[in-house]
Amino acid sequence: MPGSSDRQPVRTGHHRTTLARQSGLPPAGLTITFGFGPTLFRKTGKDRFGLGDLRPAALQRLPHFPADKLDSQRSDGDLCVQACADDPQVAVHAVRNLARIAFGRAAIRWSQLGFGRTSSTSASQTTARNLMGFKDGTMNLKAEEPAAIDEHVWVPGGADAKRQWLAGGSYLVVRRINMTIEIWDRQPLSEQERVIGRTKAEGAPMSGGSEFSQPDFAVTGSDSEPMVATDAHVRMVHPSHNGGAKMLRRGYNFVDGSDGLGRLDAGLFFLAYVRDPRTHFIPIQMKLGLGDGLSEYIQHTGSGLFAIPPGIAQGEYVGEALFA
Repeated sequence: MPGSSDRQPVRTGHHRTTLARQSGLPPAGLTITFGFGPTLFRKTGKDRFGLGDLRPAALQRLPHFPADKLDSQRSDGDLCVQACADDPQVAVHAVRNLARIAFGRAAIRWSQLGFGRTSSTSASQTTARNLMGFKDGTMNLKAEEPAAIDEHVWVPGGADAKRQWLAGGSYLVVRRINMTIEIWDRQPLSEQERVIGRTKAEGAPMSGGSEFSQPDFAVTGSDSEPMVATDAHVRMVHPSHNGGAKMLRRGYNFVDGSDGLGRLDAGLFFLAYVRDPRTHFIPIQMKLGLGDGLSEYIQHTGSGLFAIPPGIAQGEYVGEALFA
């Protein structure tokens, strides 16, 4: 839930364990993640908080990608707060408390309530399905792959002493992706599987095998056409076609009622943690916007990029290395 701040950033780290308990609700596994947007450092050329020189080079507003139809009221922000819990009421209450604490210093710019993870982040989890009915995130990075996470997720330390505050943290890419559910549901199964590049029942690549088999993009069918279509989503995002880049996806489904024509306002609230958006997201999304077959059935309506500082130790506050 991104927001805007017109005064000094709020110290909220010490509220992590007490927010939900204030109303008598159990913690329900509550976690809170904080991030800083590009405009916290400099907005319309103005350095409001004296942080301008501390902004990492990679922390720039995401570009307008092909086929984007972004709502400015659902994009960007100075600050980002993500509350996750087993009980959505706990997550909502936590955000309400943070907004109350920040009253007069920060205001909510936009928010999004998501449900049901759409990407497994551990080998012990079953791959979840998105609102299109397909397994989502089969090849996602897993917690059991620490070397891969170090390579693709965590921001490394470097020679730039001014920006060491982000070392050990990550970048969070946020994209609100509406699905044209009604149009998608009218497509035959063969078309849906061709667009995704996987079977709907098992999630196996169209080239054969089981869910976790690597797609074979060279395999052709009886018509000499590739079994995994050239514009299939799986082919377009596969690391072998993107310089080996991977991302840790932690997205959610969303349903925000219906529009004036009775169509669902629903889709995927895409969240991904990457080491550097310039190498691990922007080139991939640019390619998807130009040639992904799935683009016919989705529309990106919200966008944001935030720097996520490393976790805090006892006695520290969020972003202490930056603000100090």
